[in-house]
Amino acid sequence: MQTILTDFYTLQSHDKTENGSFIAHITLNKDHDIFKGHFPGNPVTPGVCMMQIVKELTEEFTGLKLFLKAASNVKFMAIINPFETPDLILQLDIDQNENEVKVKNTTLFGETIALKMSVNYKKLAS
Repeated sequence: MQTILTDFYTLQSHDKTENGSFIAHITLNKDHDIFKGHFPGNPVTPGVCMMQIVKELTEEFTGLKLFLKAASNVKFMAIINPFETPDLILQLDIDQNENEVKVKNTTLFGETIALKMSVNYKKLAS
């Protein structure tokens, strides 16, 4: 998997559920340079990085190269501090047709929902 978030997170495990959803367990790297600037002394995981993680995991699970076409209902519901809650669970409901991939994502730490969003990706030639 090619990632632009080098060393930002580690995919610990993933499973495909009976209904076709993917459940991914990741751990954020609290020592990554991004957290030194966002924000010093009070690190917060940038929303754009969470959106990129969803894209990278979707590419990993589908074997496709994708381009973000549209995002809707993007709701950041809790701050993800990598020192307090580095372990995240991402549920990805992936629906593919011939030209695009639609994903509904819910990201949690513990019982807390941190992010909910729906995204559409355009399939790119490999």
